[in-house]
Amino acid sequence: MYPGHGGRRREGDVAIRSPLLDEFRANKARKWELRDIFGYIVEFSGDQHGSRFIQQRLENATSEEKQMVFDEIVPNNALQLIQDVFGNYVIQKLFEHGTQVQKTLLANAMEGHILPLSLQMYGCRVVQKAVEYILPDQQAVFVKELEPHVLKCVKDANGNHVVQKLIERVAPERLAFVTAFKGSVFELSTHPYGCRVLQRCFEHLGEEQVRPLLDELHKYAINLMQDQFGNYVIQFVLEHGQPHDRALIISKLRGQMLHMSRHKFASNVCEKALVTADSESRRQLIDEIMTPKGDGVSPIVTMMKDQFANYVLQRALTVVEGDQKEELINKVRPQLVSMRRYSSAYSKHLISIERLLERISNLKAGESIQALDGANAPSDKL
Repeated sequence: MYPGHGGRRREGDVAIRSPLLDEFRANKARKWELRDIFGYIVEFSGDQHGSRFIQQRLENATSEEKQMVFDEIVPNNALQLIQDVFGNYVIQKLFEHGTQVQKTLLANAMEGHILPLSLQMYGCRVVQKAVEYILPDQQAVFVKELEPHVLKCVKDANGNHVVQKLIERVAPERLAFVTAFKGSVFELSTHPYGCRVLQRCFEHLGEEQVRPLLDELHKYAINLMQDQFGNYVIQFVLEHGQPHDRALIISKLRGQMLHMSRHKFASNVCEKALVTADSESRRQLIDEIMTPKGDGVSPIVTMMKDQFANYVLQRALTVVEGDQKEELINKVRPQLVSMRRYSSAYSKHLISIERLLERISNLKAGESIQALDGANAPSDKL
C-alpha cells in the first residue's frame, strides 16, 4: 500500500517505487500528461525523471493542473520536497509559474523554518527563488527570521546566497540586519562568502547603510589589498564606489606601487586602480613606477622581471596617456632589449610586453589600446 499523495513506501533504508513510477520510467513511448500522475505528484517530484517531467509540464500547465499539483504538495509535503535533491526544482517551478495566492501559501509553509532551509544545500535555492516571487510583507517575514542569525548565514556555504538575494531583492529599509556587519568588516572581507555579501551591500544599499561599513573598510585597506578575498572587496569599491572612496583607496597605494605590484593579490588592486583612477591620480601612480629608487634601480626593471608586477606594468602601458605615454614606452623599450640580450629567465613576461608595445605602436591616431579586442588585453595572472 502506498501512502496518500503518492509518497514512497520504504523498506529499511531503501525507497520502493510505485508501479506507476516504474511504468513512467520504463515506458518512454507513451505521451504522459500531468493528469496521468495525479495522486503521485510527491513521489514523482522526488524522482530524477519524474521531477524533470513535472517541471517541464508546469511551464505550460492549465490553472486547474497547477492547482492539482499544488494541492498534493502544500502544506504537508512542501518542506520535504524543498530539501530534496530533485523535489526542490518542482517547488521552484511552483514559485515561477503559480498564482500569487499559491506562492503566498507555499511561502507560509516555509515560515518558521527559514534558517534551517537557508543552511541546507537544496533548501537555500528554494528560499532564494521564493524571495524573488513573494510579496514585500512576506519577504520581511523571511528577513525577520534570519536577523538573529545573519552572521552565521553569511559565513555558511549555502546561507550566504540567501543573504545576498535578500540584499538584492528586499527594500533596503527592511534590511535591519546590515547593522550586524558593523565591527566585522575586516572579518567579513577576508571570508570567502563574507566578501561577496559585502559587495552586494555596496552594490544595492544606500549611503546611510553602507557608510559605516566603508569607513571601517578604509581602516584596513592596505591589509585587505593583500588578502585573497579582501582584494576583491577593494576592487569592487574602486570600480563601483563613490569618487571619494575610490580616491581614498588610491591615495593609500601612493608610495606603495612597486611593493603592492609584486604581491599576488594586491597586484590585482594596482591594475584596477590604474584603470579606474582619474587622470591626475593615474599620472601620479605611473610616475611612481617610472621614478628610480634611492639605490638607482628602476622599478620598471623590477616589474618586468616579476611574475605579478609585469601585469601591472602591462596595464599601465594600456592606460597611460599624453606625453607620459611616450616617456613610459621610452623607459621600457631599452630595458626590454637589455634583458632579452642577457637573460632568458623572464622570456614569457617579456614576450607579452613586446607584443603590447607592438600593438601600441600600430594604433591609429585617436585609437585606444583599451578599445582593442579583450583577447588582446594583458592576461590574467596564472
